[in-house]
Amino acid sequence: MPTRNRYQIEDPTTGRRLTDAPDCSAEEVDEIVRAAAEAQLQWAKLPVRARAAKVRAFAELLRAHEEELATIDAIDAGFPLPVMRADVGAAATIVDIMADHALQLGGSTYPLSGNLHYSLQEPYGVVARIVPFNHPLFFAASKVAAPLVAGNAVVLKAPDQTPLSALRMAELAAEVFGPDLCAVISGRGSVSGAALVAHPLIRRIGFIGAPDTGRMIQRSAAEAGVKYVSLELGGKNALIVLPDADLDRAVESAVFGMNYTATAGQSCGSTSRLLLHESVADQVIDAVVDQVRSIRVGHPLDADTQMGPVISGNQYDKSVDAITAATTAGGKALAGGGRPDTVGPDGWYLSPTVLAGVSPDNPAAVAEIFGPVLTVLTFRDEAEAVAIANSSEYGLTAGVFTSDVTRAHRIARELEAGYVWINGSSRHYWGLPFGGVKASGVGREESVDELLSYTQTKAVTVVME
Repeated sequence: MPTRNRYQIEDPTTGRRLTDAPDCSAEEVDEIVRAAAEAQLQWAKLPVRARAAKVRAFAELLRAHEEELATIDAIDAGFPLPVMRADVGAAATIVDIMADHALQLGGSTYPLSGNLHYSLQEPYGVVARIVPFNHPLFFAASKVAAPLVAGNAVVLKAPDQTPLSALRMAELAAEVFGPDLCAVISGRGSVSGAALVAHPLIRRIGFIGAPDTGRMIQRSAAEAGVKYVSLELGGKNALIVLPDADLDRAVESAVFGMNYTATAGQSCGSTSRLLLHESVADQVIDAVVDQVRSIRVGHPLDADTQMGPVISGNQYDKSVDAITAATTAGGKALAGGGRPDTVGPDGWYLSPTVLAGVSPDNPAAVAEIFGPVLTVLTFRDEAEAVAIANSSEYGLTAGVFTSDVTRAHRIARELEAGYVWINGSSRHYWGLPFGGVKASGVGREESVDELLSYTQTKAVTVVME
């Protein structure tokens, strides 16, 4: 990784400088992409099972360095160390799953005539993957696997705020793939990310992150040429609790689904709108508030910590501003709403928060806050619940709690979301397609769909008559 320029990385537990990281220039991006293109030529010639074997070796290397990588992320991002350990394991699992799917790249035959008709799945060449800060190593490692198995080289843009584990991962990947096939760049996205998106050798881009950035990438990619862009963007996801639900499970799932103890609520898939039938609202709210108030906020390396800080001053201010606007409009913070008393004055610590008493069109109920803020709304009947859930411009995840099987499947069909839980929330099942509809993006991840999306289909006819 070139190191001619550097930029400052902030420690979210103090708000002060943690270290410096390489700030890649457009010229350096060009060098890296062109080196990756050279490496890809030989990589693509390997049999797919040989590529899969190399990718599996990469997964094992991740597991061997779990504690190192998890500690880097805990320090760099501020997330609790046990959660970051689980992230490394999850990343290695997805890497293995993509290797498992390698033989899905076989193409098809078509009995259309007396001639031989078949298709091939071919790589793009060099693909770009751009990942967010909220699961740094998980996204960095798991998102290079599908392009590599498919025969591509990968240039991964590490998150501006949390690049350190991805940079270390690149060193580990070089032990398996050589120095150029799986490259990582860091730097401010307005320079390095823009140069990567616009590069003429990049014809496939996979982005996970903020909706505004995703739309900007679409525009830039269109101006630079014809590129296939997939996007996993934001969410303002609803969890509906009907009066016949198992309320104890619903309460646990509402708190778990907010990802307070995973990423301080900084997850696009968080079920950040809790929709409660008015007949059970008070009972559920009281139990949710009790659980949320018990979450211990502290330093990510403290063994007693359940939730760390948010990533930056900007994200802290965004969350606080959303809480202030909601309470000014008549809402009430039933839990949290300010700085916890378990930490000192430094760092971007915010108590896990539950807001109630806001209208369905209040910004706290429709805008993605991307912080530890759960908004509670009530409804009178199923139709109103679905209408509120679908009123958001986003459509990433959703959930419904009910003991009525028919109703559960009916609501699941009606919800405008790409990933729906019935009597659950937040948990991903590796191998099941994940992605959003509407403003939450295009394309699917974590499955064979992701692998195939990093190939191009070529049709061949052998004329025999």
